[in-house]
Amino acid sequence: MKQEAAFFKALSEETRLRILALLTRGELCVCDLMAVLDLAQSTTSRHLAYLRNAGWVEDRRQGVWMYYGLVQ
Repeated sequence: MKQEAAFFKALSEETRLRILALLTRGELCVCDLMAVLDLAQSTTSRHLAYLRNAGWVEDRRQGVWMYYGLVQ
């Protein structure tokens, strides 16, 4: 039950909802999300880590950047 609660708790933050909405269009780099959301890299990465740990997004590294997409 805790895993299910964490899954839905990830949706309780407006910024995380905005990230999920952006990712519905396809995979994005952290740099792209930072620019659209007007957030610092650390803040953006913290929200993405929360979504990843909750099972909403998956990541991959390409060079120095991380790319995120919705879990299929």
